[in-house]
Amino acid sequence: MYTTLISATELATHINDQNWVVLDCRHDLMDANVGQAAYDLGHIPGAQFVHLDQRLSAAKVGPDGVFRGRHPLPEKADFIATLQALGVNNDSQVIVYDAHGGMFAARLWWMLRWVGHRAVAVLDGGLPAWLAAEQQVTTEVPAARNGGFAERDSLVHTVDVIQVLGNISSAAKPLVDARAADRFRGENETIDPVGGHIPGAKNRFFKDNLQADGRFKAADQLLQEWSAVVGDSSHAIMQCGSGVTACHNLLALEVAGLHGAALYPGSWSEWCADASRPVER
Repeated sequence: MYTTLISATELATHINDQNWVVLDCRHDLMDANVGQAAYDLGHIPGAQFVHLDQRLSAAKVGPDGVFRGRHPLPEKADFIATLQALGVNNDSQVIVYDAHGGMFAARLWWMLRWVGHRAVAVLDGGLPAWLAAEQQVTTEVPAARNGGFAERDSLVHTVDVIQVLGNISSAAKPLVDARAADRFRGENETIDPVGGHIPGAKNRFFKDNLQADGRFKAADQLLQEWSAVVGDSSHAIMQCGSGVTACHNLLALEVAGLHGAALYPGSWSEWCADASRPVER
């Protein structure tokens, strides 16, 4: 069972296994059509495409009319229906990948754990690593298949905006922001029209988890780096712009053997939508 990362060479030996499901998560936050277009040009054989906005997120505005962030989590029932339509069963080994060092694949990795599926791993280095290992891609779209996935006890934790707000005064839980430093400081108005960060948050850019070749750093190095950031990981909260790249930090923590950190799904995009909430720059 692969539960965090898998190498390109390891995936290649299982590419024809019937109970393996490979999912392509490529995306671009500035152009939502990029992922599908890239998939159509070539993907790992047998891989199915999963769109971040359409299948891994809910409507930005909830039934109560309140803005919930740019990529709020879907209802679990809707996500389970998505998994079933992708052919996922409870005994499936799921592999997720993108072309961005796991930036988007980690979101789906975390979501599968959210509904209790442990056998899910991110392709370390993504499609570039697959191609560097001289593996082939295809434009053939696999036939649809139905899966029988059923929800089990969640393997992860979440916190909501009220809990994050309450944590500001107590500072009981370290809060870590996965955005780039310029966004954290409030200097990138293109992506974050309201700039800054949640008071007390620390900054750990998700790309700091990676080596120069786009693969994850070794577990011992991640352990050393992350221990200095969060201390006891079971009390930590991960957030980012909209609950996507925070999952990359959660994956890095798991690789390092630091378990139990929670995700704030609404993240900065939900937080800054209410002007009454405090902001630091």
